[in-house]
Amino acid sequence: MAEHKKLVWDAVGEKRYETGTDRGVLYPQVSGAYPKGVAWSGLISVTLSPSGGDENAFYADNIKYGSIRGAEDFGGTITSYYYPDEFAACDGSTSVATGVTISQQKRTPFGMCYRSLIGNDADGIGHGYTLHLIYNATVSPSEREYQTVNDSPEGIEFSHEFSTTPVGVTKVEGAKPTALLEIDSTVVDAEKLKQLETILYGSDSADARLPLPDEVIQLFKG
Repeated sequence: MAEHKKLVWDAVGEKRYETGTDRGVLYPQVSGAYPKGVAWSGLISVTLSPSGGDENAFYADNIKYGSIRGAEDFGGTITSYYYPDEFAACDGSTSVATGVTISQQKRTPFGMCYRSLIGNDADGIGHGYTLHLIYNATVSPSEREYQTVNDSPEGIEFSHEFSTTPVGVTKVEGAKPTALLEIDSTVVDAEKLKQLETILYGSDSADARLPLPDEVIQLFKG
């Protein structure tokens, strides 16, 4: 006979929450890969904004006969006090001389990685973290507002809206292409997570790079 377990709410250590944004990394795309990452200092927030997936209902015999969901899209907004020099090409700027750039140029696709913290009632925000891996993103032209310095000056917050095109996933049967992977440090194998972070953040012998979804999946499934 199967054992039954009564539900318990708000047990110690199970009041989880997520907060914070840090360890941002930018990976400009080169021929469909992301071979060299650079640290993104000054990252304020990354807002994820999925869209699409709306229901398209159809009717017959005077009743709702069925429905089909549309394709999902994924994008968002990156807010920062500043960004790496390598992001200029992603934002449509090209250097034409030392210290001189022109805008309205081709926008280089990029990948991105950042971390959000997982907290609970027992460990606080030291409980764990989630790694967010974003693929095949491009940013739209963004507004910038420069103001005079006054008696309460603030740093300019740069805001970039991005959209993505999903990349293929072959290591999971039936999986659709995706532009977002998320890894929960409180659940995955710690040694494999360490291996992934060495790839993402680089080492003394290798540049930081963004592995494609299949490589990440194979690492944790293998």
